[in-house]
Parts: sequence; structure tokens; C-alpha cells
Amino acid sequence: MNNWMLILGMGAVFLGIVVAIMAATSSTEKVGVARSLDAIEAIRTAPDSMRAELDRPFNERVTSPFFQKMTDLGRRFTPSDQASRLRRKLDLAGNPAGWDSDRVLAWKMLGMFIGGAVGFFLPLLLGNVLWAILFGVGGAVLGYFAPNLILYQKAYDRSQRITNDLPDALDLLVISVESGLGFDAALAQVARNTEGPLAEEFFRVLQEMQLGTGRADAMRALADRTDVADLRGFITAMVQADAFGIPIANVLRIQAREMRIRRSQRAEEQAQKVPVKILFPLIFCIMPALFIVILGPAAIQIINSFSQY
Repeated sequence: MNNWMLILGMGAVFLGIVVAIMAATSSTEKVGVARSLDAIEAIRTAPDSMRAELDRPFNERVTSPFFQKMTDLGRRFTPSDQASRLRRKLDLAGNPAGWDSDRVLAWKMLGMFIGGAVGFFLPLLLGNVLWAILFGVGGAVLGYFAPNLILYQKAYDRSQRITNDLPDALDLLVISVESGLGFDAALAQVARNTEGPLAEEFFRVLQEMQLGTGRADAMRALADRTDVADLRGFITAMVQADAFGIPIANVLRIQAREMRIRRSQRAEEQAQKVPVKILFPLIFCIMPALFIVILGPAAIQIINSFSQY
């Protein structure tokens, strides 16, 4: 009898809890539905200017004004020539999509705030005020210069890609010119049959010439947009050949041969650097592991032998 009473009591308690949860859920749903209906009614009865503002995309209403404020703040705290230097870095990086000097300034300020906040509050949660200040300053500095580091890496990768692709592009250019094509047609042929930043730059040179820019000026503009020494030397040779009337095929052949020689020299240089680069991993990583594997068992046997006496 007592067991039945206990079971009935537990069932009643469980039923009460279920009823209470259902009642709270239904009231919450009613409140939520009422709020949604009120919001819809407010939007429907709102003035046309307010509804037009709400119909705009989120990017136009929130994101763009936020980045504009960050850009204005960045202009206030950066030197006056910062924009020109950022444009130079963007040219070297190939002008990535969605990147301009204003957007970079906005990201620099946003990175400074986020890095400073993260670096400050994480040590502060552990109760260390001094480390919070140090990490806050360090995080702010790192966040401020992070876009510069990204641009530098993009520019470096792009320059390396141009340096590696230039000898093959010149070989194809020589073949096209010797087969009877003019320099402009051969350049277009190379741009169509290759990929990467060098092909994009050749396309831009052709577009500038189609818009009325002289060949020499378009080639000099290409040299200004890059910092590759081999490409600058090739452009200088082509501009001089065009100015003095030297046959382009001979100049291209010489330049292609020099580019192949330089690529071989760079490969040999990198091969010569390998022993020096592998020295530190060999000393600090490989040799200790070998010593442990080779001398470890012997050391254990020696210790066991002496421990018996």
C-alpha cells in the first residue's frame, strides 16, 4: 500500500511539472507571437522613409557605415602619406578583390581594437593586471600591423610567382615572334596561354595600349607595378630596343637565355643554402633523438649493473 501511494505521489509531482512547463511554454509562445505581430504592425504603419531605410540591405545599413567610421578614425591616427604607401603595397600585391587603401585603414583600426581587447581581457580573467596591460598593448600593436603583414605576404608570393613564370613566358614570346607574329600579338598569345599574375599584367599592358597608351609607357607602368628585378630588366631592354630600332626577336632571344641562366643560378643558390638551413634542426632535433635511441639502452644497462652492487 505504501508503495502504491509513493508511486501515485511521484506521478502527481511529474504531472504537475509537465503542466507547469506546458503553461510556461504556451505563455512564452503567445508573448512571442504578440511581439511579432506588434513589430509587423509597427513596420506597416511606419512612415515611408523609415520603411525605405529598413528595406535596404544589412550591408548598406550597418556594415558600410561601420567601416566608414573605422576608415575616418584610421585617417585621423595615421600619417598623411599612409594612403599612398598603402596603394603601393596594394599594387605590389596585385590589388586583391575588395581591398583598397580605405578598407585597409579600417581593418587596421578594427584589428587594433580587437587585438587590444583580447590581449587585455584574457590575462585579466586570470587576475594578472600587469600581464593584461602588456598583452593588451602587444595585441593592439599586432592587430594594427596585421593587414600590413598580410599585404607583404601577398606581394612576396606574387613576386615569386612572377619570377618563376617569367623564363617560360619569354620562351613562348620568342617562339611567337619568330613564327611571324608582332610583339603585341605575341604578348596577347602569351597572356592567353599562361596563368597567374604575369599573364594578368600582360593583359593589363594590352588593355592600356588599346586605350591609347604608348607601348613604352605601358611597359614602364608594368615595371612600376612590380618589384621583380628580372622583369624590370626585360622591360628596360624592350623599351631601349623599341627606341633604337633594334630587332625585337634578337632582344627577346637574349633575354630568354639570360632568364633561364638566372633561374638555374637561383636553383643552385637555394641548393647551397640547404646544408646551412638543416644544421639547426639536425643539432637540436635529430641528434638528441639519435642519442636517446642509441645511448639510452646502454645507459639503462649501466645503471642496472651498478645498482646490483
